[in-house]
Amino acid sequence: QVRVVESGGAVVQPGGSLRLSCTTSGSIFGIWLMGWYRQAPGQERELVATQSSAGTHYSDSVKGRFTISRDSAKVAAYLQMNSLKPEDTAVYYCSARPYADSDRTYWGQGTQVTVSS
Repeated sequence: QVRVVESGGAVVQPGGSLRLSCTTSGSIFGIWLMGWYRQAPGQERELVATQSSAGTHYSDSVKGRFTISRDSAKVAAYLQMNSLKPEDTAVYYCSARPYADSDRTYWGQGTQVTVSS
């Protein structure tokens, strides 16, 4: 069982920056793929960014503004968010998929990001 915990959500003004963190525990060999998703009120959860040894992927809505990174032990992930817009307001969830040959994915409880003046 892998435990996933997000942190770093806050209220920030438009144009501001924020860094989210995600830590995992319970995986002996690290996590193959980690990602960030978000869900705004009344909307479906959507992909923000993912990163694994196979590469990095961003949604078009955040490309050039957000950056996902991983720690060297591959048990944590970060999301640097710059030039934030009101439409970035959502609950941000971290996902952890330990193995490339299994679809099993673990999720955190989410952290609220609000972009408002």
